[in-house]
Amino acid sequence: MSTVDEELIVKSPAEPGPYGYRPHERPLPFYIDHGVINLDKPRGPTSHTVTRLVKRILEYPGKIGHCGTLDPKVSGVLPIVLGNATKLSRLIAGSDKEYIGVLYIHGEIEEEELLHALEKFTGPIFQRPPVKSAVKRSLRVRRVYSIDLLESEGRFHLLKVHVESGTYIRKLFYDIGEFLGVGGSMRELRRIRSGGFNERDSITLEELFDAYRKWKKDGDEQPLRRAILPLETVIVGMPKVIVKDSAVASITHGASLKVRGISSLSRGIKKGSLVAIMSLKGELIAIGRSVLSADDIVELDSGIAVEIERVVMPRDLYPPMWRRRST
Repeated sequence: MSTVDEELIVKSPAEPGPYGYRPHERPLPFYIDHGVINLDKPRGPTSHTVTRLVKRILEYPGKIGHCGTLDPKVSGVLPIVLGNATKLSRLIAGSDKEYIGVLYIHGEIEEEELLHALEKFTGPIFQRPPVKSAVKRSLRVRRVYSIDLLESEGRFHLLKVHVESGTYIRKLFYDIGEFLGVGGSMRELRRIRSGGFNERDSITLEELFDAYRKWKKDGDEQPLRRAILPLETVIVGMPKVIVKDSAVASITHGASLKVRGISSLSRGIKKGSLVAIMSLKGELIAIGRSVLSADDIVELDSGIAVEIERVVMPRDLYPPMWRRRST
């Protein structure tokens, strides 16, 4: 048994065949159809409006969506998914978020009182979605990982908030004000991170338009390839199972992944882990749930290793090989 970059355990060495594409080498139309845009949503339009604008800019005929609705008054990171990447929408939307926001306190308080309140609202909290929300207004628990006071000026307080997906920041700020006994409200809010997507690497609608126009007018693909990321960006950090070419087609047709089809895998996989099933060329094939630990997979020669939850790769990219014996 050998290791690769101290993360992957090689179970059965294999080399990629002539099928499929390395993510960054996909032909451009195919690349776009497997892409994610880390968009910097401006303040004003809704997330739905911005998504329609992206579709129009790219003259994109396929399916398109956004991951995590932002209030029209909120700006910041809004992942846009195209084509096959829409199959990962729920995974992206369910990731943790970070915001920078302005809390306005309606009365006079000491800084120590505010810091005490922020501490009280760190950890699991109860929230009921607001009246205008798109979900059922039942009481639920959400986790606030941290709230940091960055700056204060009079009754205005700049906060950095790290929360579980589905946490309503406007309601959080309101509740902090109620706890303080003087009332509070959100005046400004910007999302600076959504899962693995951060504002530092985001692009504007104008930059996306310029990149697309450069391709259409000059035939230069590179700006558009920089503006649109391969869908594999979504699963950076997720435990991975790399499979042989002979196992790919059966997975895309819904079959469970068997031990004999695995070439290498992440060390930290435990029974029940959510894993990304990858080709030898680094393409995401599917998302699955491991039924064995990494140690068990390495030791066993047969049996099911991963149950498939979501197939991402098209069925016709790799030919069926289930009648051929895996080596």
